[in-house]
Amino acid sequence: MAMRLMAAVGAVVLGACALVSGDRTLAHAAPAPGAVAGVPGSGPCASDPRPVHEPLVPKTLEVPIPYPVITVLPPQQPDPAPVRTDVALPEDPCVNPCPDLTDGPPPPPGLAGRLGIPEILLSPKPFHFAVPGPGPDPGPVPPPPARVDPPVEPAAQSPERRAPRITAVREVAKQTGADSVNRTDKRWQVDGTDLGIMWESAPGEIAVAFGDTVGRGFHPPGGMGGDWRSNVLAFSTDRELSDGMTYDRMVTDDRCHAAEVLSSRKLDNVEITTIPTSGFALGDRQYLSYMSIRTWHSAPGTFFTNYGGIAYSDDHGQTWTKDPHARWDNIFGLANFQVSAMVPHGDHVYVFGTPNTRLGSVGLARVAKDQVLNTTAYQYWRDGQWTPVGGAGGATPIVDAPAGELSVRYDAARGVWQMSYLDTARAAIVVREADSPQGVWSAGTPTVSVLDYPELYGGFIHPWSTGTDLYFKISTWSDYNVYLMRATIED
Repeated sequence: MAMRLMAAVGAVVLGACALVSGDRTLAHAAPAPGAVAGVPGSGPCASDPRPVHEPLVPKTLEVPIPYPVITVLPPQQPDPAPVRTDVALPEDPCVNPCPDLTDGPPPPPGLAGRLGIPEILLSPKPFHFAVPGPGPDPGPVPPPPARVDPPVEPAAQSPERRAPRITAVREVAKQTGADSVNRTDKRWQVDGTDLGIMWESAPGEIAVAFGDTVGRGFHPPGGMGGDWRSNVLAFSTDRELSDGMTYDRMVTDDRCHAAEVLSSRKLDNVEITTIPTSGFALGDRQYLSYMSIRTWHSAPGTFFTNYGGIAYSDDHGQTWTKDPHARWDNIFGLANFQVSAMVPHGDHVYVFGTPNTRLGSVGLARVAKDQVLNTTAYQYWRDGQWTPVGGAGGATPIVDAPAGELSVRYDAARGVWQMSYLDTARAAIVVREADSPQGVWSAGTPTVSVLDYPELYGGFIHPWSTGTDLYFKISTWSDYNVYLMRATIED
């Protein structure tokens, strides 16, 4: 996961000189009167110090040094049966549930620390060149779904909306890591993580998916440290977001330990990690779109995928199955729908997709709700029509490049589609609106820029944002944690 350094260099270069001084502490907002948030023991501890953003000049800088390795790679075996453990939090939110696991002594300062200069750690990392090799038979693969030939249907664009008018943006709370409103370092050994992708997993409940996560020995910038998990998953019933979003629980595999819910091979240049990109629920089944990352070693601000895929869970997110057929392979590194945001609406699930990297345009597809795992059932929006002809490669862009990881929702109260993403050309998270998924989409309005957060990415919308209040989550490379933001949109 240290290989993500190169993928963040673009944001670092854009923002490194933008914020050189000033108070980077966060205020703990007071809960609204009468607000009920989370289960007993969840939420912030009033005696915790106020969280502080990490300086742009880090205390420790770990530099991965890749070296080539020829790897004989046997067929991938099925994942072992996952272990799951229920963890009850102490009723007092200030009590550490597992001090024996999370309260070790801090490491003694090295010479660089005593001199007040960054400590440089050179970290050799294998870069694998795989050749097929023998191995145990992984067993039969389930047959693919029966082929479907969806029709070609007209789908004209709606008139372009005016760009949203953002009148105010503020940072609400640090969501993860030390001194956060969720104390995830103490409760689930989540010291550093990113993303925070949200969807309504059940009436009155929000699921939150995170990317690469580290525990012991965490030292930003980036996800440097031990106890690496490719992804973790939290749940929240908190409706009072003005003081932060409280997590009731995480999927756990041991005492105070958030579980990795989607496995990865953790071999750079084979499959280094698997990163969630969106989630949604249909009935009792949860779905996650994800990207299988081949390597973070590419041009600054970019990454390469193996494919974009869909996983599902039939036990409310405790365990997940990566469907072997619901995948969009990354042919020659140029394929679309590697990074997808999937949104159920009406009779369909709409899929907003980009290629790997944060530099591509946005394509659009849709599929009947009962055919989500059948890639032959997808229709792609192309030149004013829903059509299977041409597949993912034939989709007409609905938003021009460059677009980073997408977050899309349908605001039922306003009857408006909203899209948020990192616009790397403008060095800002932007929000657009449209009256139909195919647009025409409005011009993008910046919500947060690198002038405010120099190593910014994310922009994932909270599904319960209402009216003029738009809540969304961002990550920063220097902090490598997640923050809840609130933007006011003029109606």
